[in-house]
Amino acid sequence: MRSAKEKLSGETLLGLFAMSLAVLVIANDFTALSVALPAIEKVFNSDVTTVQWVITGYALVFGVLIVSGGRLADMFGRRLIFFIGAAIFAGFSVIGGLASDIMMLLIARGMMGIGGALMWPAILGMTYGMLPASRAAIGGSLIMGAAGIGNAVGPLLGGALTDTIGWRWIFFLNLPVALLASLVTWRVVARVGPTASNERIDYAGVCALSAGLFALLLSLDMGTDLGWLSPTILGLFALAAVALIAFVFIERGAGNNALVPREVFSNGAFIAACLATLLMSAIFFAALLYLPQYMTKALGYSAIKAGTGLLPVMATFALTSFTAGTLYERLGAKTVVSIGAACLAAGMFLLSGIHTHTDYTELVPGMVVLGVGIGLFYSSITTVAITAVDPARASLAGAIMYMCQIAGGAIGLGLNTALVVTAPSLAEGIHTAFLMDAALAIGGLLVSLLFVGGRKQQQPA
Repeated sequence: MRSAKEKLSGETLLGLFAMSLAVLVIANDFTALSVALPAIEKVFNSDVTTVQWVITGYALVFGVLIVSGGRLADMFGRRLIFFIGAAIFAGFSVIGGLASDIMMLLIARGMMGIGGALMWPAILGMTYGMLPASRAAIGGSLIMGAAGIGNAVGPLLGGALTDTIGWRWIFFLNLPVALLASLVTWRVVARVGPTASNERIDYAGVCALSAGLFALLLSLDMGTDLGWLSPTILGLFALAAVALIAFVFIERGAGNNALVPREVFSNGAFIAACLATLLMSAIFFAALLYLPQYMTKALGYSAIKAGTGLLPVMATFALTSFTAGTLYERLGAKTVVSIGAACLAAGMFLLSGIHTHTDYTELVPGMVVLGVGIGLFYSSITTVAITAVDPARASLAGAIMYMCQIAGGAIGLGLNTALVVTAPSLAEGIHTAFLMDAALAIGGLLVSLLFVGGRKQQQPA
């Protein structure tokens, strides 16, 4: 007979609500501005290449600094780093909303990326810290569910605000949500001291990793426009390789002060989760980019209608994420992660059937299967990774996992874009790219089946 699940207190539930709000505002910010770019371009009389950095610059700073943010959260206390990050994020959101020119807006977005990079790993660490070990799966389920809602609502909210009271309110709304999340966190999340207070900041490691990731992500973002063999792109790739190799050597000599300590580097279960995530992340990013492009260019949808067209993916992603925790507790990590990986592969394979005359209804089944896969895989693999390491490294582990998502997405987008732009037509390019994504997902499925741990917990009789 199964024992009763450990009940969560009202204070814990309120704390989890605060974490969900914080995730919601960060995730919403990734997608809400995508439909507002034409309006921003018009207001500042700028060009689309410059305005695109409103999104790219934020994502780049976020991705480069998130590992450092995770290490700082573990070293100095997750609540403290969360409050600092929330203050930066909310403060520069207001400055972005008040921006008088495009440069002011881009600087504000970069600073918001710093705030987000501090908040995200602190949120993960606090979320898992509030939960008993037997209910850890709820953490990944809650975080990814809230992220799914934020990503899904973003284009709809951004479009509605842009068409009514103006795009600046996309920024202004971040302030009250961040304040509410911070207030609840202040009241109900326990003050837990630093988990690594005797360690020092690995400045050399931070600089090397930041330089390497910046060069890599920037080269992947600019490669399609400048050409993959252009001197600029080759130079950035060379800089990335040198900096990342230097980072490995720096970490070996840094001991306990390393940005990524040896026990994390050498943790097989954690590395397997990171590798599976790296392989899978091309899929999510490619679907978010090329499905709306097909809807806009081939089906004649408006930007807002194309954003709405993604709801079968995003809504299914959010709903499935919220149920993944229960499945994790019942079936174990390996089963749920593998089912999610299989759905990701199947969803991309179904969507790869796209052709010149494919209508929207033909895309829906593939999007639904894809959404189920995203919800099951990401929420469960996050729990696998964070619970594989010492609790003192929880924020760092969560940050590295998210960096793998961003890096995998950037590399995958580069590969997808190369296939799409060289194809005779958009539909043919998407067909080929999505087949490649399905193959990557099969690779992720094999990693999950062979190496991702997580035996089903044995319940006492």
